[in-house]
Amino acid sequence: MSAAARQLPGGPLINADRFRSIHQAEWERLDALITRMEKRSVRALGDEDLLALPGLYRTTLSSLSVARDTSLDRSLIIYLEQLCTRAYFQIYGVQAPVRRQLASFFAHAWPTAVRGLWRETLVSAVLMLLAATAAFLLVRSAPEWFYAIIAGDLASGRDPSASQEHLRATLYDSGDGMLVTFATYLFTHNSQVAIFAFALGFAFAVPTVLLILYNGLSLGAMFAVFQTQGLGINFTAWLMIHGTTELFAVAVAGAAGIRIGMAVAFPGRVMRMESAVLAGRQAGTAMAGVVLMLLVAGILEGIGRQTVTGDVARFIIGTAMLTGWIIYFYLWGGRRA
Repeated sequence: MSAAARQLPGGPLINADRFRSIHQAEWERLDALITRMEKRSVRALGDEDLLALPGLYRTTLSSLSVARDTSLDRSLIIYLEQLCTRAYFQIYGVQAPVRRQLASFFAHAWPTAVRGLWRETLVSAVLMLLAATAAFLLVRSAPEWFYAIIAGDLASGRDPSASQEHLRATLYDSGDGMLVTFATYLFTHNSQVAIFAFALGFAFAVPTVLLILYNGLSLGAMFAVFQTQGLGINFTAWLMIHGTTELFAVAVAGAAGIRIGMAVAFPGRVMRMESAVLAGRQAGTAMAGVVLMLLVAGILEGIGRQTVTGDVARFIIGTAMLTGWIIYFYLWGGRRA
């Protein structure tokens, strides 16, 4: 038998030269397309090339299988193995470098996901506001309600029995260790609420709604304590530096949990699991950004609020952050030219 021919087990005779001549054009075209993708990106391919790419890849895999089974030219087998490996990573692997993926996330994926949850975000914010209003009215009318909402040790002395001087000192004395403790508690509390509000959304969004309501109750109860002593505006300014970012993050996390819960409760015409998966993709993207928002809030809480002690400056910073998030999510971010 000629060295250029091999016998498939139980099959026809394979001529290596003829085999190569039949498929050479397909291999070379796939090689050219993959090389173009490696140098640039998949956007470098035209519509015709994109349609041809899967077929060329499958044909080359089949050629590799035949070449291995018939022990054809070793150099040909190595070439086909390398070509199939390169094609696999370009077709199924990560296409863009990390910096490009991050740019795409911030420019399109994250704001688009948050904007798609605007109804749930509005519901989450309204629930928080209603709960805060209810707690404020309860504590104003009966201060003992404060202790039913916020534990005394967590309040760190900021309760209905505190004097105006003590409460004022906690807002402006950057060296007050209790201030740092309470601020850390607020950040930790809100972060936990955000994470659990998302994670427990699958339970028909009931735990999510309860967590959002509880977060609002805590905020309203604490505001009532300061407002009773004539420090409502001062407390609001103290909270705004990091609070606008932090509470916005909680609202978005609650929205993500509500979206998943509604998808599970009302799947529509698709299977319940499929509905949950589809909702989870968008909610998960939004939640990934929420973690970053909480990080920004932590930086603002740890640095800005401690060093900026003027009410006007605090209001300006807090308002600027809130305005920036609104513009980013709902007016600019995610818009493709």
